[in-house]
Amino acid sequence: MNHQIDREALLHSALTLAERGWFVFPLRPGDKRPAFPDHTADRCTGRDPRCRRFGTHVGWENRASVDPDRIRRAWSVAPFNIGIACGVSGLVVVDLDQPKPDQTVPPEWQREGIRDGGDVFAAVCEQAGQPMPLDTHTVTTGRRGTHLYYTAPHDDGHTLALRNTSGTLGWLIDTRAVGGYVVAAGSIVAGREYRAADETRPAPLPAWLADRLAPAPLPPQTATTVDLADHRRSRYLEAAITGEVDRVRNAPHGQRNRALYVAATALGQLAAGGSLTTGEVDQVLARAAASLTPPLTPAEINRTIASGLRAGAHRPRSVAA
Repeated sequence: MNHQIDREALLHSALTLAERGWFVFPLRPGDKRPAFPDHTADRCTGRDPRCRRFGTHVGWENRASVDPDRIRRAWSVAPFNIGIACGVSGLVVVDLDQPKPDQTVPPEWQREGIRDGGDVFAAVCEQAGQPMPLDTHTVTTGRRGTHLYYTAPHDDGHTLALRNTSGTLGWLIDTRAVGGYVVAAGSIVAGREYRAADETRPAPLPAWLADRLAPAPLPPQTATTVDLADHRRSRYLEAAITGEVDRVRNAPHGQRNRALYVAATALGQLAAGGSLTTGEVDQVLARAAASLTPPLTPAEINRTIASGLRAGAHRPRSVAA
């Protein structure tokens, strides 16, 4: 097949996914691995032009985008496969895999009719007394597995930050969410194409699945006190606030919401410990987020800060007076 035709088809697929609001980034041609960067954060030398530009390691998640101009520039270089960054795209993807030839069935799944991840998922749903949630966007993988796409759950209007899991739901079932990505339809890995089996919009992740995938709650925490002399107390808080404001203002496009959440969590710990007020945290971070170009929407800002404050409240920190 002609490489130019490949590139054009993949570019079209990447642009179509971005139009859905899904953040895409290049994977190596014929492979699942990100095309950029070629190094991990702990091996970053700063020589990569993107890392040098931002003064920090820029990984695949930071490079994911819905900007059609950036996407066209990237796919003009080579027939890259397409990765979808799940977290920033608001997706939770359930991966129902096929067993590899050398895999042994775990004892708890040595049952009649259990052959692959799809069978395990059917059994999990049956045990939960729930129908299989198959009426959603679906992709068939190159190894005949299945990716079921769902929208991430919300709580009081706030997106719940589910993370990646492996085997939490059962044998041969993984999930990809915040911090994870999936290979998109149209990509070709080891000569086998990922194909869209159902083009419908993703359905909301069923609540019972969200409950099972939610990380275990943190145990109650005793406030951690940062013991500083009186004259250094305000200086410490000022540095903490300045650092988190800078985190938001310097966040690469596509990672700004995540940076705001991390900043709100960090300052939320100090608010929970009594060294700051939630109003102070909300004010300084909302101002920083609104100063971005283009700015985050007021709804995004309020939702993300509130979510971070709730997370920070689980691990309070305070500065000794």
